[in-house]
Amino acid sequence: MTAVLFGSCEKVIHLDLNSADKKYVIEATVTDQPGTAEVLLSQTRNFDDDNNFIGISGATVTVQEEGGVLTPFAETSPGRYMAPNLTGASGKTYDLSVTIGGFVFSSTSTMPVKVNLDTLFTTEELLFSDTYRIVNIEYQDPLGRGNNYRFIQYVNGLKEKQIFVQNDDYTDGRLNNSKLYYLPNGDSTIIHSGDSVRIDMLCIDPRVYKYWFSLSSNTNGDNNQVTPANPVTNIDGGALGYFSAQTLQTRTMKVP
Repeated sequence: MTAVLFGSCEKVIHLDLNSADKKYVIEATVTDQPGTAEVLLSQTRNFDDDNNFIGISGATVTVQEEGGVLTPFAETSPGRYMAPNLTGASGKTYDLSVTIGGFVFSSTSTMPVKVNLDTLFTTEELLFSDTYRIVNIEYQDPLGRGNNYRFIQYVNGLKEKQIFVQNDDYTDGRLNNSKLYYLPNGDSTIIHSGDSVRIDMLCIDPRVYKYWFSLSSNTNGDNNQVTPANPVTNIDGGALGYFSAQTLQTRTMKVP
């Protein structure tokens, strides 16, 4: 006779979160606005580390403009490199070079033609059984597919963590009215009447769009992957991150 005993017990499971080899992370932008060319250099963090930015000093950073002009970037604070005299132009290609600790990283990006952000307003939308104010943007996409956009939202000076990217695969040549939906949780700033809202519209190249789209998919769980993957970088040499030559325009409004 065999007796099977069922008991209630708790088993402690120890997760082996090994520290992965650190990789350099590069976030580099050149825009068509003066004083905005910037490169941020950091490293990946372990799972149990905080998310505070710890910059990597001592790098040699340059951007070469199509036509041969080479601009060095100066380190203004740990991990932050600036070139205030570098102002980009639509249609030109820029080559980034970052040398640090015996490693050389490079990337190329072409600045698209600027598309104007025409209108900015808010509407009330029902989200998860509650009503929230959502920013609406309007812009005229030019004829010819291949335009890619990123939007950055600030509410009372605070940058929204939600990633907003679009392309014209299904809206080529149309007047676009898009709503910048955000998740009404602790990571987002809820928009109220009287708030100041700022929207930055960036025209970006296709490889940079892929970076932000893949990052957004991983963040929001839209890619149906069991384990999130690193976003698709356009940087060669083994670093993570992106280099974007992009147009930049800003619109602000006070929410009624």
